[in-house]
Amino acid sequence: MSKTPGVAQQIFGEFAPKLAQLTDEVLFGPVWGGDELSQRDRSLITVAALITQHRPDQLRFHLAKARENGLTERELIEVITQLAFYAGWPSSMTAIQVAQEVFAES
Repeated sequence: MSKTPGVAQQIFGEFAPKLAQLTDEVLFGPVWGGDELSQRDRSLITVAALITQHRPDQLRFHLAKARENGLTERELIEVITQLAFYAGWPSSMTAIQVAQEVFAES
């Protein structure tokens, strides 16, 4: 019986198989799968971290994932606004542009 490839394996598994394996089996396995935090809380933390680190490419995926995990657009916009004062205005300006794109697609 063959195992269905994970998202990372599908996206970049041929190019970087070890990174894809770690992403699918560790990051989206026990790290995201733990019982200590809800998926919603994990998304909120991840979105905030990506904004503070100015990581728009990963933010696109995680904003959509955050909505799947129960965060609303208004809540996510509020996170971006709050972080303007802690992570820097440019990081929030980039994040709000990414959020507009992501929210328009859904």
